[in-house]
Amino acid sequence: MIKKFLPRSLLGRSLIILTVPVLLILSISTYVFFERHWERMTSRLAVAVAGEVALIVDRYEYASNDAQRDMLTKKALEHLQLSVQFFDNSTLNFTPSQYQWRAAIIEKTLDHQLQKTLDEPYRIIIDTKEKWIQIQVQFLNGVLMITSPERRLFSSSGYVFLMYMIGVSALLMVVAILFMRNQIRPIKRLAIAADRFGKGRDVPFFKVEGASEVRQAARAFLGMRDRLSRQIEQRTAMLAGVSHDLRTPLTRIKLQANILQESADKNALLSDIDDMERMMNAYLEFARGDGQEEMERIDVVGLLERLKNNFEREGLKVNVDKQLSELFLFLKPVAIERAFSNLFSNAHKYATILSVSFTVDEDVLRLIFSDNGKGVHPDHYEDVFKPFYREETSRNQKTGGTGLGLPITKDIILAHGGDIALGQSVDGGLQVTVTLPI
Repeated sequence: MIKKFLPRSLLGRSLIILTVPVLLILSISTYVFFERHWERMTSRLAVAVAGEVALIVDRYEYASNDAQRDMLTKKALEHLQLSVQFFDNSTLNFTPSQYQWRAAIIEKTLDHQLQKTLDEPYRIIIDTKEKWIQIQVQFLNGVLMITSPERRLFSSSGYVFLMYMIGVSALLMVVAILFMRNQIRPIKRLAIAADRFGKGRDVPFFKVEGASEVRQAARAFLGMRDRLSRQIEQRTAMLAGVSHDLRTPLTRIKLQANILQESADKNALLSDIDDMERMMNAYLEFARGDGQEEMERIDVVGLLERLKNNFEREGLKVNVDKQLSELFLFLKPVAIERAFSNLFSNAHKYATILSVSFTVDEDVLRLIFSDNGKGVHPDHYEDVFKPFYREETSRNQKTGGTGLGLPITKDIILAHGGDIALGQSVDGGLQVTVTLPI
């Protein structure tokens, strides 16, 4: 359940790893401060004010004349910062007060202490804007009002502490984000380079940078790229030599066969030579792959139209769904044409009608090749991509083929970073779905 809510990117997960401990520390520190320090300090301030209020009420109640009351008022203001006023023939208004959290905490704490020190009815009034607190005490002949500054009951250290914690945490988060982005950037570049190389594109811009582990992975990638490039070059050069060496004696045999007198044996021999030549070309084509062909910006729709015209001249009816007049992608032109041509050729061998449609998503081109042939049994969908495998058991090249058409196609599609899958078409034949990254 937790994985569903976690970010997918390494940066997001790294920030969560950094953020959660900081938030926990901030929350625990704030709770401990307010629970143990701030509320206790507020309670002690309330004890002092409640005691002073009780003393003033007691002295004021037992003062024998106005001079003593005036002296008490003067001393309370001078030494205790408490303003004392008496209103004759007044009564308390016990309307409930609605305060914000700060004033509510002050009222609750002060009320708790006044209940211990005063026997007379009283009321607390708090003005957070003017920052004063007033305690009104009911006497028999009037109301005594004692006004205190808010600072005597509330300390701003809580705000300072909270702002300090939030500010430091925010600063640490900014530093962490900048640091993690710089650490993750080489990983993203390595991923982009690996993706480009996997699609057959060159990565000349890539350089080794970042943390030691990232540098180690980057050096391993560069070493792998160089080894694969050398292997491809060596294989291409070797196959070029093999092709030349095989074609020379095959050409001599073909010339010698041509000078023979016309007979059934001669025609059978020439047919076998042609079959050998086609098989050799197919084997070399499969082993050679796409070599060092460079990516080019080609029109996929134009390529499909060109293949359609070629195979329609050979008798295959092709329907291309034209959703777009053109669609340009960076592909290896010879290789991708060979892959599509193999799919057209398979349809030409086993069907009479081929329908080609495609859809374009945000980052994927999906091409669907559907024919009306006999199709492939679902149990053999994976087998037909194996080299030299043929569902048609005949050794006849015209019916069974060499068993390399679909393996070559899959190899080319995968080299472009795409995928290929088989299924059954609506006409009962074979449906080949090719996906290519845009």
